[in-house]
Amino acid sequence: MSGDFTIDQKRYLEGFVSGAQAVRTARTGPGAAPAVPTGPDAASHAAMARTEAEGRKLCPEEKAKREELGLDSYSRMKDAAAAGAFPKGADILRWKYHGLFYVAPAQDSFMCRLRMPNGILTHWQMRGIADIAQAHGGAYADVTTRANLQIRDIPATDGVILLETLVDLGLTAKGSGADNIRNVTGTPTAGIDPQELLDTRPYAREWHHYILNNRDMYGLPRKFNVAFDGAGRIGALEDTNDIGFQAVEVADGFGLAPGIWFRLALGGITGHRDFARDTGIVVRPADATKVAAAIVRVFIESGDRTDRKKARLKYVLDTWGFAKFLAAVEAKLGAALPRCPAEAVAPRPEPDRMAHLGVHPQKQPGLNWIGVGLPVGRMTSAQMRGLADVAAGMGDGDLRLTVWQNVLISGIPDAHVAAAAEVIAGLGLTAAPDALQAGLVACTGAKGCRFGNADTKGTARAIAAHCGPRLALDQPVNIHVTGCHNSCAQHYIGDIGLIGARVAVNDEGDTVDGYHLLVGGGFGSAAALGDELYRDLPAAEVPRRVEGLLRAWLAHRLPGEAFAAFTRRIPADTLTSLAAAEPAE
Repeated sequence: MSGDFTIDQKRYLEGFVSGAQAVRTARTGPGAAPAVPTGPDAASHAAMARTEAEGRKLCPEEKAKREELGLDSYSRMKDAAAAGAFPKGADILRWKYHGLFYVAPAQDSFMCRLRMPNGILTHWQMRGIADIAQAHGGAYADVTTRANLQIRDIPATDGVILLETLVDLGLTAKGSGADNIRNVTGTPTAGIDPQELLDTRPYAREWHHYILNNRDMYGLPRKFNVAFDGAGRIGALEDTNDIGFQAVEVADGFGLAPGIWFRLALGGITGHRDFARDTGIVVRPADATKVAAAIVRVFIESGDRTDRKKARLKYVLDTWGFAKFLAAVEAKLGAALPRCPAEAVAPRPEPDRMAHLGVHPQKQPGLNWIGVGLPVGRMTSAQMRGLADVAAGMGDGDLRLTVWQNVLISGIPDAHVAAAAEVIAGLGLTAAPDALQAGLVACTGAKGCRFGNADTKGTARAIAAHCGPRLALDQPVNIHVTGCHNSCAQHYIGDIGLIGARVAVNDEGDTVDGYHLLVGGGFGSAAALGDELYRDLPAAEVPRRVEGLLRAWLAHRLPGEAFAAFTRRIPADTLTSLAAAEPAE
């Protein structure tokens, strides 16, 4: 028998020894062996050791991370690319640390998810991404619900060269997937919004670079989301994040310096039916990164490493309570966080649910942003280059992605608005406001995600194609189409929320794409979780059901009543009867 070990055997033995040492240290008292583990991975490894010392079993993903953290797999990832091989086993998780997702069985290819703080790109970066998508992917990119871009249809040979070319553009995909802090979102119109209290760009950017340059930020038990909302006209959905920093104006006379602060909200995860809750704490904007880092480090030490479904900040807060958790954060910081009574905070300006589409004046006189509608968030490489040309030739050179899966072009002078809109239309896109398009959001779905139960983007297109010519909406209605319980499209907060399901069509067990349909969700000051109205709808029925609900609202609402308010006012059985009674075309 050979004395040489395979690479997999070596990794297993190294992980086994590391885990055994950590457990032994956790179980021994003072004066025992030197404390291990050490280094930037110490906190996460110690948390794993404590879990085992308590007699609980780590989930497979935690064992894989202890054996080899994904950040350390780059050389093996390059070898696999040279061999034209996709990852197997735990390496599927490890490659995600570099932003590469092997999406089989949905597709035998990679998807690459980028990082861009506050969702802002330069025109030359957008053009470069278009070239990368054409050379190494499917010649298109999708805007995500975290104001980000994904490139799809990447062959096994091209994943690494794609990542390296992104770095040449000044971009990265590091930590955009797996158990990491995801893309940092902020107000899309930061710095140009006449309504905003605070420009979120510097704070999102600082946190972005902090994450990239501190390895211990990659020791989380599960993914983590952070958003900065400056109270501008386009919301950042910060209350759906693990940490939401909300710009607020604090009045004088309450023991705090008057002015603009961030209110701290924690624990948002609407896929698990919870919004981020106000902690009663305010944070000086300059301290936001320091506070966020302390919160993440407490989560690293306390998060569940045995059950992936419970390994999120919400469940630590549910178990500990906010007081205990915040005390641990303050211990990390070595200082108390300032409390602020609710009466000290002025009401926040409300977002405009149509401000991400069409032409809107900026705070800079004579300049405008144009919100470009992207059907289900997708742009071809040619469209990306065309939008980059508009930004460079007629705007300030920036393109801003939104959580509503579209793009803004900023800095367009009044004199160039009509010409810019004409060019955008020539690309097969639109700069015109559209109430149906404004709220239609879809995740990747079954055609590109192994978790998806239905073709969400196809369903969203079908809803738009069916309802658009038949209905004239005078208010936006948010229709969120998500493929699974990970809820990337946040179905619970939609006016109409759809979650993918396999729907039986006969007694032999055959199934088709389908959905459960919810109504009554909301966000911001109207935050609410939707309630299920229909179950097991075949996908082919969904557009007509949505049409019936919208017709019932238009026919029976009170003056000015929003769709969500209407569905909350009307009992479910009455609502379904009204929807069925409305004549569909």
